[in-house]
Amino acid sequence: MIFKGSATALITPFTASGVDFDAYEKLLNFQIENGTDALVVLGTTGEPATMSAKEKDEVIKLAVKTVKGRIPVIVGSGSNSTEQAVENSKNAEKLGADALLVVTPYYNKATQNGLIAHYSEIAKNTGLDIICYNVPGRTGVNMLPKTFAKLSEGCKNIVAIKEASGNMEQIEEAIRLTSGSAAVYSGDDGLTVPVIAMGGQGIISVASNVIPNYVSNMCKSAFSGDFKTAAKMQLDMLPFVKALFMEVNPIPVKKIAEILGLCQKYVRLPLTEMLAENAEVLKAAYYELINK
Repeated sequence: MIFKGSATALITPFTASGVDFDAYEKLLNFQIENGTDALVVLGTTGEPATMSAKEKDEVIKLAVKTVKGRIPVIVGSGSNSTEQAVENSKNAEKLGADALLVVTPYYNKATQNGLIAHYSEIAKNTGLDIICYNVPGRTGVNMLPKTFAKLSEGCKNIVAIKEASGNMEQIEEAIRLTSGSAAVYSGDDGLTVPVIAMGGQGIISVASNVIPNYVSNMCKSAFSGDFKTAAKMQLDMLPFVKALFMEVNPIPVKKIAEILGLCQKYVRLPLTEMLAENAEVLKAAYYELINK
């Protein structure tokens, strides 16, 4: 298992002209100091779609150098081109990544057989463990539980899935079909405790960019069997989670990170800065949560 508990889908802090590497290094240490169990760099929240190849390489290098093996560094290496995903994965391995997060091929809308062929090709070209990333709301394709089960059975280094379909029955089916032989992680902050309760192994979280200790402790409570505490924490954070997705991710989480002094305001087009009225709702939800 790559990790158990809370992994942060890390934002990439920008300046007006590039990546803010000083802020990025501070973010990495902030996460580790506050109990995060793994870090995902260049996932959706990290805005890799608008970053250059050089920027992405530099971000991976800095993450590996800063983390120094204290927790796993998981690199997003997916593409809607299988050939490109293979190259991205090889490159991440060369740069020192501990594991890969590979999103389903977007826009192309592959069949289930296409998904099996795509992931199998990536898996045979890297020695790193792979987390499949199912987020049909963004990609237009849904990896069915039986497809993931077939991949995890047929490819020894396909060891987990980040399930962001929002469909709890589908998530349960993925857990049932893999019977503990592969890890299922929640890809939705609002479903962390329910997924753990059904046998999932944790969360790849957006919220933990700014509340890493809270998300970590919520997972620990659930894994220890204290579901009364974990459930209360999950319900208490629900207004904040809703506010985090009032606008497309990562616009809101970058806004609250900016308010907290963790990064500057910049997102890259076609993303735009959060509307002022939405930012006020987000800020209020954050402070309501941390003051409970």
